[in-house]
Amino acid sequence: MLTKFETKSNRVKGLSFHTKRPWILASLHSGVIQLWDYRMGTLIDRFDEHDGPVRGVHFHMSQPLFVSGGDDYKIKVWNYKLHRCLFTLLGHLDYIRTVQFHHEHPWIVSASDDQTIRIWNWQSRTCISVLTGHNHYVMCASFHPKEDLVVSASLDQTVRVWDVSSLKKKGASPADDILRLSQMNTDLFGGVDAVVKYVLEGHDRGVNWAAFHPTLPLIVSGADDRQVKLWRMNDTKAWEVDTLRGHMNNVSCVMFHAKQDIIVSNSEDKSIRVWDATKRTGLQTFRREHDRFWILAAHPEINLLAAGHDSGMIVFKLERERPAFAVSGDSLFYAKDRFLRYYDFSTQKETQIVPIRRAGSTTLNQCPRTLSYSPTENAVLICSDVDGGTYELYQIPKDSIGRSDLQEAKRGPGSSAIFVARNRFAVLDKSNNQVLIKNLKNEVVRKSGLPVPTDAIFYAGTGNLLCRSDDRVVVFDLQQRLVLGDLQAPFVKYVVWSSDMESVALLSKHSIIITSKKLVHQCTFHETIRVKSGAWDENGVFIYTTPNHIKYCLPNGDSGIIRTLDVPIYLTKVSGNKIFCLDRDGKNKTLVIDATEYIFKLSLLRKRYDHVMSMIRNSQLCGEAVIAYLQQKGFPEVALHFVKDEKTRFNLAIESGNIQIAVASAKEIDDKDHWYRLGVEALRQGNAGIVEYAYQRTKNFERLSFLYLINGNLEKLSKMLKIAEVKNDVMGQFHNALYLGDIQERVKILENAGHLPLAYVTASVHGLHDVAERLAAELGDDVPSFPEGKEPSLMPPAPIICGGDWPLLRVMKGIFEGGFDSTGRGAVDEEEEGADGDWGEDLDMVDSDGLQNGDVTAILEDGEVAEDNEEGGWDLEDLELPPEVETPRVNARSSVFVAPTPGMPVSQIWTQRSSLAADHAAAGNFDTAKRLLSRQLGIRNFTPLKSMFLDLHTGSHSYLRAFSSAPVVSLAVERGWSESASPNVRGPPALVFNFSQLDEKLKAGYKATTDGKFTEALRLFLNILHTIPLIVVESRREVDEVKELIIIAKEYVLGLQMELKRRELKDNPVRQQELAAYFTHCNLQMPHLRLALRNAMTICFKAKNLATAANFARRLLETNPNENHSKAARQVLQASERNMTDASQLNYDFRNPFVTCGATYVPIYRGQKDVSCPYCTTRFVPTQEGQLCTICDLAVIGADASGLLCSPSQIR
Repeated sequence: MLTKFETKSNRVKGLSFHTKRPWILASLHSGVIQLWDYRMGTLIDRFDEHDGPVRGVHFHMSQPLFVSGGDDYKIKVWNYKLHRCLFTLLGHLDYIRTVQFHHEHPWIVSASDDQTIRIWNWQSRTCISVLTGHNHYVMCASFHPKEDLVVSASLDQTVRVWDVSSLKKKGASPADDILRLSQMNTDLFGGVDAVVKYVLEGHDRGVNWAAFHPTLPLIVSGADDRQVKLWRMNDTKAWEVDTLRGHMNNVSCVMFHAKQDIIVSNSEDKSIRVWDATKRTGLQTFRREHDRFWILAAHPEINLLAAGHDSGMIVFKLERERPAFAVSGDSLFYAKDRFLRYYDFSTQKETQIVPIRRAGSTTLNQCPRTLSYSPTENAVLICSDVDGGTYELYQIPKDSIGRSDLQEAKRGPGSSAIFVARNRFAVLDKSNNQVLIKNLKNEVVRKSGLPVPTDAIFYAGTGNLLCRSDDRVVVFDLQQRLVLGDLQAPFVKYVVWSSDMESVALLSKHSIIITSKKLVHQCTFHETIRVKSGAWDENGVFIYTTPNHIKYCLPNGDSGIIRTLDVPIYLTKVSGNKIFCLDRDGKNKTLVIDATEYIFKLSLLRKRYDHVMSMIRNSQLCGEAVIAYLQQKGFPEVALHFVKDEKTRFNLAIESGNIQIAVASAKEIDDKDHWYRLGVEALRQGNAGIVEYAYQRTKNFERLSFLYLINGNLEKLSKMLKIAEVKNDVMGQFHNALYLGDIQERVKILENAGHLPLAYVTASVHGLHDVAERLAAELGDDVPSFPEGKEPSLMPPAPIICGGDWPLLRVMKGIFEGGFDSTGRGAVDEEEEGADGDWGEDLDMVDSDGLQNGDVTAILEDGEVAEDNEEGGWDLEDLELPPEVETPRVNARSSVFVAPTPGMPVSQIWTQRSSLAADHAAAGNFDTAKRLLSRQLGIRNFTPLKSMFLDLHTGSHSYLRAFSSAPVVSLAVERGWSESASPNVRGPPALVFNFSQLDEKLKAGYKATTDGKFTEALRLFLNILHTIPLIVVESRREVDEVKELIIIAKEYVLGLQMELKRRELKDNPVRQQELAAYFTHCNLQMPHLRLALRNAMTICFKAKNLATAANFARRLLETNPNENHSKAARQVLQASERNMTDASQLNYDFRNPFVTCGATYVPIYRGQKDVSCPYCTTRFVPTQEGQLCTICDLAVIGADASGLLCSPSQIR
C-alpha cells in the first residue's frame, strides 16, 4: 500500500472522491463533513449543520454539489462553491446510512434504518419512490453504474437488487390534485414503480455492504458473519459464486476495483484486505494498530482508494504506477504489461523486446521498480519488490529486437541492482551493508563494504556508486574504496544525471537538490506537492514535473512553470522544445513546450548577450514577470526594450541612467513628480541642459536661478530677474540680484519693499553715495550706524567660464545599447565612441606640466609649501632655556609613600565577564549594550530603552560620602551577594528589573484588557516588550518562560493596536469588520477571545455579513461562554441560517490558516511569503523588510539576529 494522504479526526463514516479535482469528502461521527485537498494535504472547508453522526456522503459527477445523510433523519444537498446547504430532504423516520447521486438522472438514493430505501429527485426536491421489502435496517443502497438497477444490503441477512427503470417515465412534478394524491399515497406506502428483481440469501448474519461490478454482472457483499460473498446475475436470476474468508470481525465495506481484477474489503478487525477476483484468494492485508475500518471509496477515474477508520482516514494506492525505464542516447527501455519494450526517440517507434517472466506470486506490487541498461553489452537489469526484492538480467542480441525466443533471464535476490561498468553490475546486500559486483554470467566477482548504512544504490559514473541512506547521499568509488562526495539530503527517491555527467539532480518527495558530480551543493528547490520526475535539457537546465505542472530550474536557483498538466507524466528526455515522456499506462508521449523564457534567463545568467539580443528582437517575450526579473537581476536597460507603458519606461530609464529615454517618457507623462525625478537624475549625471529643461517644465524658478549661478550663466540669471519682476516675486528678485552682484538693483528692490535702513546700508557699503544721501534724507534721525573696519562681503565672484554639461568618460557601448535604435545619436557616433573606448585608459591625460590629473592636489600642496619656505617656513627656533637644575633622585628604599597601582574598575570586570546586554548597561557601557542588543535581537531604535539603561546604571551602584572635602566613593552593588562570598571575587551587577515585576505587569495588562481600557493595556504590554531585552534570569526553564512572555505580549500588542485602529475608522465599515475579524485570530486568553468574538460577531451582523457573523457565533459557542453571550450567539446563528450571505466582500477567509501583518493589518495566508521581526517574531508582508517593527518598536524587520540572550545558563 502506498499511502498518499492521511488525516487525524473523529471516526470517519462516509467518504467520496471528487471526479476532477484532488478533493475528498469525509463525513464524521461527530456530525462534521470535512472537504480535504489530498494532493496538498490541506483542509479546504468544513460543513457542520447535521445534528449527530453523518454516515453517508457523495459528490455529484458534474455539478458543484454533494449530498449527505445523517442520524438526524435529514438528507442535505450542499453547494461547495457557495459553502452552504441548499435544501434538506425530509421523509426518513430513522438514521440514514448511505446516500448517492445517480450518474445521469437528477436522482438521489438513500438507505435508512427505517427499513426503506428512498429515491429522490433533487431538482424538484421530492421523493419519487419508496422501496419497501427489507425487514431490518437497510445498511447501504447504490445505483448500478450503467443499468437501471439499485442494490441494497440489510441486517435482515439479504441483499436485494431492485429494477428502477419505470421511474424514468414518472413525472417529477405532478400536475393536478388527483396525481398529487396518488403521489402522497406513494410516499407513505410505497408505489409500484420500483420492483425487487432478486433477493440474494446466503449470509448468516446481517449484511453491511453490497456493490455492483463496474462492467460485469457481478455483485460483492460483506456481512457480520465475517465473510465476503461474490454473486453473479443474469436477466432472470442471481446466484452465489464464491465466499472469501479471512476477516476476523464484521466486514464493514467491500468493493470491486475499477481498473484491476481485484476486490477490496475492510472490517472492524482493523484490516483492509485485497482479494484476487478471478482466483478468489487473498492477495494482501493491511492492518492498523487500534482503529477499526468503516468505509471504503474508490476514485471514479484514477487509481486511488480511501478508507475511513476510528481516528481519521487514509488515501492510498495499491500499486506504484510509475513505469520503470532507462534512457541511453536515443533509446528508451521500459517495462509495460509484463514486457520489456524499446522506444527510439529519433523515429518515435516502439518495439516489444522480451517478456518479463514472473513466478506465480501472491502479492501486489510485482511490477518492475527500476531498470538499468548497459549499451555496449545490450543488457538490461530489472529490479522489483517480488520476494523482498529481486533482480533479473536480460541479455538482448543486437539483431533480435522484436523476437521473443530469447534465453531465460538470470535472477538473484537484491532490492537494488545497477550496471557500474560495461560488463559488471552491483547488487545491494542490505543485511551486510555491502555490494556484490557480478559479471554478466551472474557470478560474484568482488564484494565491497559501503561507507554508510545504505538502503538503495544509484549509478554515479563508471566504477562509482551513489549510496542513499535516510538523510544523506554518498558517492563511493568501488575501485579505490573512497568516498568522493557526501551531502545531507532529505530521503532521495530518484537520481537524474546530466548528459555530460557533471551535474546531478537528487529528487526527494517535495524537493530537488542540484549538485556537482562530487555532490557539491549548487541549489535546492522546494515544492508544496510531490516531485514526480525530471530530465536535463542540452543547455544544462533541469526540467521536472509535479502532478500539475512541468517546471524548470536554472543553475542559479531561479525556477518557473513551463506548462500545466492534466495528468501526471514521467519525463524521459528533453530535446529542444520537445519533451518525451511516459504516462501512467506506459504509453510514450511527446509534448511541445515553449522554452523561450528559461533559455532567455539562462543566456542572461551566462552573460551570452548576443543570444539575449536576438531573442528580444525575434520572440514575443514580454510581460511584467520578465520585466521584474530583468530589473531584479540588474538589467533595467534590457527591460527598457520590452516596455510600452510610459511610467514603467521612465522608472527603468532612470534606474539605468538613460536620460534620453527618460526625457521622452517624461514628455509623454508630463507630470510634476516625474519632471522633478528627471531633474535629480540629470543633475547627478551633470547634464545641465536636461536639468534646466526639467526645472523650466515645472516652473521651479528658485532651482533654476541657483543652477545658472553655479554654471556662471549671468545672461540667463538676468532673465530670471526679469521673470521675478513680472511675477512680482520680491524674494526671487532679491536672490537673483544677489547672485548677479547687481547692487543698484538690490537697493531698488529693498527701497520698493519699504526696507529703507537695509537699502541705505547696502548703498553706503558698496559706495553708491548719492543714493545713500537721498535715503539718509528720507530716514532722518533713523540712519543706522556702521561697525568700524568692516569690508563689504556680499559680492559674488565673477565667473571665469560659463559651465555646460559635465565631460563624460568614454566607454564601450554595452551590447544592449548598441543593439537597439534607442533615442539618441546615430550609428556613426556610436562607432567613433567604440573605436576609442578602452574602458578607463582615456583618464591618463597628461597636463602641460607633464603631471597626471591625479597629481593636481600634490602640485598645489608642494606649491604652498614652497611659498611658505620662501617666507621662512615654520618658526622652529631654539628656545633660550636657563641651565638645567639638578633634580634630586628618590631612593626606592626611602620612607616616601608610593601609592598602589589601581585595580581594574568594577564596570570593566562586569563587561568582560558577561555577554548580557543588561550587565553592560548596568556597568554604564551603553555602546556595547546597544551593540549586543543589535546583534542578538536586531534592535535599532534605542529611544524606548534610554530611561531603562539609565535606571540600570544608577541602580547597580551605591554612593558613600566619606567626609566633606573628599570625593564621593562609588560602590558596586552585586547580584546575589552573600557574606560568605570571597571579597576578591566580583559578582555580576544587581539589576533593578526582574521577571516577577513583568508577571505583575502582565496581570495588570490582562485586567486593563478585560475592563476595555485598551490604551492602558497597550502601554503595559509594550512596556513588557521593552523591558524583556534587559531582563536576566537564572535557569533554562525561566528562559523559556521569558520567550513565552514575548509571544503573549506581542499577540496582545498586535490585537490591541488593531482594535484601537478599528475605533478610529468611523467611515469604513468593511475595514472595521476586517480588523475585528483579525483580532479574533490573535492568541488571546479565553475571556478576551470571547469578548473579541462577541465584538466581531456584532459588527458583522450589523453590517449584514451574515455568513461571517455565523462563523464567529459558532466559534463563540465552542468557547463555552456565559448565558448572555451564548444566547446572543444562537440568535445570530438562527438569523444567519435563513440567509447565509455576506453583504460586503471582506479580505478574510477563516478556513485558510493565516497570521496578521503587524504593519498593514492584512492576512498572510499559509504558503505566502513573509518576513518577521527578529525580536518579537511578529510576521509582516515582504514589502516591510528593513522597516522598524511596529509592534515592539525596537527591532528591524527581517534583520539577522542570533536570538535572545537573557541568562548565564545559555552561555555555559
